Amino acid sequence: HAPTARRRGARSAAQNMSTTSCARAERDRWSSIDALVHREGRFVGPGFSPGDACASILREHVRVLVVGAGGLGCELLKGLALSGFTTMDVIDMDTIDVTNLNRQFLFSTADVGGSKAVCAAKAIEARVRGCAVTPHHARIEDKPDEWYKQFDIIALGLDSLEARAYINSVCCGFLEFDGEGNVDPTTIKALVDGGTEGFKGHARVIIPGITPCFHCTMWLFPPQTTFPLCTLAETPRNAAHCIEYAKLIQWPAERHGETFDADDVEHMTWVYNKALKRAQTFGIIGVTYAHTQGVTKNIIPAIPSTNAIVAAACVIETLKMATMCAKGMNNYMMYVGTDGVYSHTVEYEKDSSCMMCSPGIAHQMSLNATLEDFMTSIVAAHADALSAPSVSFGDKNLYIRGILEAEFADNLTRRMYDLMDERTEGLLIINDKKLKRTAMRVRLSLSME
Repeated sequence: HAPTARRRGARSAAQNMSTTSCARAERDRWSSIDALVHREGRFVGPGFSPGDACASILREHVRVLVVGAGGLGCELLKGLALSGFTTMDVIDMDTIDVTNLNRQFLFSTADVGGSKAVCAAKAIEARVRGCAVTPHHARIEDKPDEWYKQFDIIALGLDSLEARAYINSVCCGFLEFDGEGNVDPTTIKALVDGGTEGFKGHARVIIPGITPCFHCTMWLFPPQTTFPLCTLAETPRNAAHCIEYAKLIQWPAERHGETFDADDVEHMTWVYNKALKRAQTFGIIGVTYAHTQGVTKNIIPAIPSTNAIVAAACVIETLKMATMCAKGMNNYMMYVGTDGVYSHTVEYEKDSSCMMCSPGIAHQMSLNATLEDFMTSIVAAHADALSAPSVSFGDKNLYIRGILEAEFADNLTRRMYDLMDERTEGLLIINDKKLKRTAMRVRLSLSME
């Protein structure tokens, strides 16, 4: 029986060694992150409490939503998973094309035609032990606003201004302010936004109600390039002019009633052939099928290294936000890699009159102004955003459009001073069909003048 006992003892010792080795490997796995969350320092963020509890919050409690699973989104998912974030969701409506494979490294040829969100989630879970990623193959607009409340941080890896503006408006719509215009911290949904354009990129931190939101800094994004029709038709000077001519002028003239689909190979080939023939007529070079795709789809070449650099900055900011192990970016980082490597961080200012994130747009009227006067005045001041407003004050509806409108008709001739409980200042909430996502907050001041 002695040999049997020795074998059992050897197996038990081996199992203990294996368990110890696994525990040590797990500790070593996060050693670089633990070095940040277990130490004090002069540069930590407000409220930072080093120790195991901080590490536990990161790995067990923080839930991050990654919006977009393209070139930047793949890098974000990888970076977050390798930084200790174990619970993530990813949402993307696109499917994988073979042209994505050179830079969207979570995908392989076997994934072509599949959902980006689903395939990215599977790839992360397969490569990073203990990381759970829930995919959502859907448009961001398909999810109700309340769905976004479950996430602690939202990381954006988008290539569309419209999509960024949508998510920004959803998060700003959660904001609540007290009577003095101070934001309720529990209603803040933090955003980390990254964007790339060739060898250029940016990373930014958006804390709605505290830092500038996306709408505050829309001026940062120049309008897309357009070409005068006279230039396209009479004096084309480059390949892009020829391509736009084929798409905007020749297509509707020769293919009546047919909508151009940039994702249809036959449509793209037709535009390419027409553009190439026109370019040859004017002695212009540079019309290729790839360039035709780029012009018609407004495609900007994606550089994998730019995606990696910008995503790394976003991941670091997400880590700092989740743990407060270091002070966060304040609040916009620009990266340029065209001639060397250059980055610059700048603090942009919050727009105090922003329709999305401000505690209320300032609006002044006389003490005797009625509700009807107010609605006429506010529509005139914001004609691009309002046409037929509904108005509320606190938990009291002052005027509601639609089937209940007749019940509030008497309020039209009442003074705002009386409707606001005899206050000369008050926060009004305006809803209107023209407002895309969120209500307008108006801080009304009444005076004797």
